[in-house]
Amino acid sequence: MGRVGVDEAGKGPVFGSMFAAAVYVTERSHLPDGITDSKRLSPTRREELAATIRADDRIRVGVAEVPTARIDDPATDMNALTVDAHARAIDDAVDGRADEAVRGLCDACDTDADRFARRVADACRTDVDIEARHGADDDSQLVGAASIVAKVERDAHVAAIAAEYGDVGSGYPGDRTTREFLERYVTDHGELPPFARRSWSTCDDVLAAAEQTGLDQF
Repeated sequence: MGRVGVDEAGKGPVFGSMFAAAVYVTERSHLPDGITDSKRLSPTRREELAATIRADDRIRVGVAEVPTARIDDPATDMNALTVDAHARAIDDAVDGRADEAVRGLCDACDTDADRFARRVADACRTDVDIEARHGADDDSQLVGAASIVAKVERDAHVAAIAAEYGDVGSGYPGDRTTREFLERYVTDHGELPPFARRSWSTCDDVLAAAEQTGLDQF
């Protein structure tokens, strides 16, 4: 029986895309040693493991990106986008290669794990039996592998932004470097950077503060 693990990276940041990754194997033993939740690994180790996973032709990887334009679309929400990204990543990883039943495990991105599993299964083109659990990236090697791939994709995305715009930090609202970059950019340009999630309250707060500062100076 084929098995696929799925996880996301970048659901909460104020900058940049979210990524979901799926890792599909017919034997768990095909996965390299040392896999765990990506948050427990150094960036260098994550990159090494992701490269090993991608280089093994017994392992199939699927990735789905959700750009800021989709995240800011008022017609959708993050729960729906996360479901869609998980399903697209699964379809990309399996992609008609399975000649037997496929079972999937997702790191649940909903307070109701069973509901999340049902929604992902319904959104897949692939016929897959989906289970979802909170903390699956920590207790499942397969979901841990997906978390590593997703995190490496997200990190590369943020690095590309930084290469063009300067250090933007991690992109998370609680990151001081991210917050200072956002405030400075709005002060200098009078608008949000193009990679900001404009629908996030952090952006509203920074824009409001800049506007108030302008009024005070006037």
